[in-house]
Amino acid sequence: MKVYRMASIPGDGVGPEVIAEGIKVLDAVAALDGGFHFEWTTFPWGCEYYLQHGRMMDDDGLARLQGFDAIYLGAVGAPGVPDHISLWGLLLAIRKGFDQYINLRPVKLLRGAPCPLKDVAPGAIDMTFVRENSEGEYAGSGAWLYRDQPNEVVIQNGVFSRVGCERVMRYAYALARREGKTLTSISKGNALNYSMVFWDQIFAEIGREYPEVETHSYLVDAASMFMVKDPKRFEIVVTSNLFGDILTDLGAAITGGMGLAAGANINPERKYPSMFEPIHGSAPDIAGKGIANPLASIWSASQILEFFGHNDWARRVLEAIEALLTEGTTLTPDVGGSASTGEVGDAIVRLLSRS
Repeated sequence: MKVYRMASIPGDGVGPEVIAEGIKVLDAVAALDGGFHFEWTTFPWGCEYYLQHGRMMDDDGLARLQGFDAIYLGAVGAPGVPDHISLWGLLLAIRKGFDQYINLRPVKLLRGAPCPLKDVAPGAIDMTFVRENSEGEYAGSGAWLYRDQPNEVVIQNGVFSRVGCERVMRYAYALARREGKTLTSISKGNALNYSMVFWDQIFAEIGREYPEVETHSYLVDAASMFMVKDPKRFEIVVTSNLFGDILTDLGAAITGGMGLAAGANINPERKYPSMFEPIHGSAPDIAGKGIANPLASIWSASQILEFFGHNDWARRVLEAIEALLTEGTTLTPDVGGSASTGEVGDAIVRLLSRS
């Protein structure tokens, strides 16, 4: 039997609640399949750990995570810990330390999911965002000069390397070719006359290696408008770290909300473990109440199954989410129901058992 060694970092707020349901679903799938098994190790890192120890994770955290097949992350952030500390001390530390340079985020309107757009049916929104995840606007490069002086200056650099741009674009082109879909690049070359002109140039260069892939390019402001007015024009999308972060949150808003938004941080060479997460925040206002929506966590569990090559089970988990949304009887309050977090996880397991 194949054993997948999994690191669980439930994190802060509702993170432990939603990760528990994702683990419940993954373990149920493994039991139903009978050919593989998940072996879990939980790490207590996060903001509470920071308040006790002065760091978001242990100093040897990356070394301890290195031997796992994948990482399952809940949520990061809590009152009393500045966001830049919680983000850079855990999530970005893992992404950068393990060279998880592909951030893969599905933006798909499932059957039964609420959509604020008029007359948009399931199937009309089906995008996959390939977000550069290691450099760009989130490279952490810059300076803070003359701190607390009248002439105080801050400089935030965007870092775009040829290697960084080429590898994310090749990944996106290969995905578009494999799935027979169009590829759209989103940038801001008219205003960012170095970084985004460079991005656009490399996108065109790599495109010559994939002549069969139909391509489009949009400025980020136009893309934001078209995601709302005509979302069906987007299939595979490749974009920078910052633009991908913002646009996928817009994508979540038009496909049912953050409670249905999942993301994968991939090291394609598998030299390091990849990391999977619901992309919503820690929601401290509802933590401990048992009403957090676990469907984003369960969708990220589907991504884990796909990552390990269990594509049929990955599809069946998404179909179970769609069935749950369509039935409408076991939903959390954020999507109009009254069910608890655990009841939603139990319902998904029941649906999988019947499928």
